[in-house]
Amino acid sequence: MNTKELKKYFKEHLVPSKLYKIGGSHKNRICLDKTENGWAVYFQDKKEKIGVMNFVDEASACSRMKDELRKLMEQMYGVTWAPAR
Repeated sequence: MNTKELKKYFKEHLVPSKLYKIGGSHKNRICLDKTENGWAVYFQDKKEKIGVMNFVDEASACSRMKDELRKLMEQMYGVTWAPAR
């Protein structure tokens, strides 16, 4: 999965865009961004990146972001999609 496919997946599964940012950072969102050494998934809190997870490939980063958003939606709204098996 790449970032374009991930955006489409989130839209199809009605994930609120206020929860995430793909390709950059935005306060109070889970972010996925390209770095010098690969990809990073993290939570942006005002000016600080929290829980930065680095990945060498785009597919691994997208997979992790999808898992993190699934967990967040379950905690916040009590609904989510079934995790991939």
